[in-house]
Amino acid sequence: MSTVTVWLAVLCLTVVAMIYIFWNYSRIKQLPEGTAEMSELAAIIRSGAETFLKTEFKYIGIVLGVVAVIFCMVIEKTSGISFLIGGLMSSIVCILGMKSATYANVRTSNKARESLSIGETVKVALCGGSISGLAVQAFGMFGLILVLLLGEFVFDGDVSHEAESRGFLVDLVCNPTMMRISTYSLGCSIVAMFNRVAGGNYTKAADISSDILGKLRHDLPEDDSRIPNTIADFIGDNVNDIAGNCSDLLESFVATMSASIMIAVTLYSTHHGTVSEDTFKATVLFPVILAGCGLVGCLIGLGLANIKKMGDNPSRELDLSTWISAGCTIVFGGVATYFVFNGAGVSAEDLATYGFKLGWASPWISSAMGIISGVAIGIITEYYTSTDHKPTQKLAEMCTEGEAFVVTKGDAVGSRSVLLPVFVIVVALIASGIIGGSYGIAIAALGMLAFVGATVSIDAFGPIADNAGGLAEACHLAPEVRAITDKLDAVGNTTAAIGKGFAIGSAAFATVSLIMAYVGNYTLPDFIEKAEPVIGNGGLELNFASFFVVAGGILGGALVEYFCAILTDNTIDAAKIMADVGDKQMTQEVLEGKAKPDYNMMIAMAAREAIQRMILPSVLALLIPIVGGFILGPAFVGGILVGATIVAIPRAIFMGNSGGAFDNAKKYIESGQLQGHGKGSAAHKASVTGDTIGDTRKDVVGVALDIFIKMMSTVANTLAPIIRNNSIFRF
Repeated sequence: MSTVTVWLAVLCLTVVAMIYIFWNYSRIKQLPEGTAEMSELAAIIRSGAETFLKTEFKYIGIVLGVVAVIFCMVIEKTSGISFLIGGLMSSIVCILGMKSATYANVRTSNKARESLSIGETVKVALCGGSISGLAVQAFGMFGLILVLLLGEFVFDGDVSHEAESRGFLVDLVCNPTMMRISTYSLGCSIVAMFNRVAGGNYTKAADISSDILGKLRHDLPEDDSRIPNTIADFIGDNVNDIAGNCSDLLESFVATMSASIMIAVTLYSTHHGTVSEDTFKATVLFPVILAGCGLVGCLIGLGLANIKKMGDNPSRELDLSTWISAGCTIVFGGVATYFVFNGAGVSAEDLATYGFKLGWASPWISSAMGIISGVAIGIITEYYTSTDHKPTQKLAEMCTEGEAFVVTKGDAVGSRSVLLPVFVIVVALIASGIIGGSYGIAIAALGMLAFVGATVSIDAFGPIADNAGGLAEACHLAPEVRAITDKLDAVGNTTAAIGKGFAIGSAAFATVSLIMAYVGNYTLPDFIEKAEPVIGNGGLELNFASFFVVAGGILGGALVEYFCAILTDNTIDAAKIMADVGDKQMTQEVLEGKAKPDYNMMIAMAAREAIQRMILPSVLALLIPIVGGFILGPAFVGGILVGATIVAIPRAIFMGNSGGAFDNAKKYIESGQLQGHGKGSAAHKASVTGDTIGDTRKDVVGVALDIFIKMMSTVANTLAPIIRNNSIFRF
């Protein structure tokens, strides 16, 4: 079977998935919204979210356009086109996910109001979430295959290790296919970074200021409509937890597919003459085929959830969808591996040369390691953040002792939660590397993300349920309705924490794959001339005995901490401004319910503060590899990437899990599970302090760190062939 035939077949599969996505979108819109007040508030949320994205994408569009022109002129004449395709795919997914969530939130509230059934309400929220999840996988694959097909039919032919191309103005030689793939991934990365940084600032500035006004200054219920910042908080859930998360996981998914293909090219360049062309084609095709198997698995898992009758245990129903999707991916991936790597022209000797210790099964076992790792990290995250388990329950009990005890205990929970996920990642990396060499590690990373459609769908359930609960409170629905949405909200907090853990774990795998691809890009020509390549290693070399690499590693770790500080400062400063301005609106008439606050003023303020503060951290990730590479060379940049990854992964896990535990400890108290300490008690107010700290950790810093390291790695990959021969200092 030819390469083009496979790509066209997978392209058709993505189109089928898109049809299913838009069918679900239509189904959600046809459901009733509920009362007039519910419709009114939902319309304000929808309008505010759309306004924010329109404003943000004006800035993103300018950046994408300028960078695309630079790529075409300076680096490779077609790379700007693939860069724009990446930005476009990420943008479409953001917009589609956010619009579906802002339609699904009020319909979830109304389903709870009409049916008083947890199972029926879960189905509506999950249907809305599945639009986001499946869009991430379908559009990410669609864009990559489009880039590959454009190379085949319009530009310079099939994927090749020997092809060369240049920019229109500068004579810098590079491989055009590798450059198009890496710039497609970079286009996704830039949109993801802007969305995460701006979206995180927007949602948490609104959320923290709303909590300060309602729970600390005026003793009002959470999400009370008298708080002017409440609607901006609702909008923020969609801007960050939906749009931001969609672009984040799409970027990881695309990065792992891209890194797998780039490593396949590097391996063939290293072993050219000893490995057959058919083996090369198999390693190029398999990442796309594995992603297609995952998409089919997600369609099955989420499709069954759409048609089956759900019970009253939301966690079990959501877990079932994930397990079915993951299981189908493993089974289908195994069948695909057999036919791809056990076919004509792919010899056992070729596979052994690549370091495949278990022959044709090596890529499948590596992908299964990634899938199992993703599920395991989700289970570990759930244990440390769910109200059903001891860490969060003990944190809630500590709230009776005051804020200092809460913060200290929350830090301990976060720190303790780091070891097991990191251990899982390490075991999977080592095992996949032993079994399948450098290609096996890349496929393990892709395996973890091969069923990303399901994981993002479950994650998107969280903010939809959160919004639904907020609307039920703001619209004064019956207590039994609020009880349903509260249960979904608590489960949603856990699924969101699991999603963040999964995003961080997948970022670790994706970044390792990108670093390996980067090192191969800059070391390969010299390495081939100097020495025999290590079997399975593909000619990859980064010397950690070099002071340049060590210096880069130290700087990379410090840059992670600086990045965290910028995001935290930006969010808290914006929250303080919004709390003070909102407080002035809370007049006696507003507090008595005789007048409404100016929601639009607070929405506009949240958007303005977020967009003004997104530039520096986003540009920082873009410039670090460029400046470091052109001044101190590729080895120094390699050190930065490794150092940043080593510091960022544990830091991001700590931020996400401590924040999730803080949030759910507050929910545990609010639900009355801590005897004698309900809403308004001293323990509750101490938990609000913890939740305020946790908000910035889990929804701003933790989620942005994974994009920070991936974006630096992607930029480095894009520029590796250039900085290899054009740095000021050559060591």
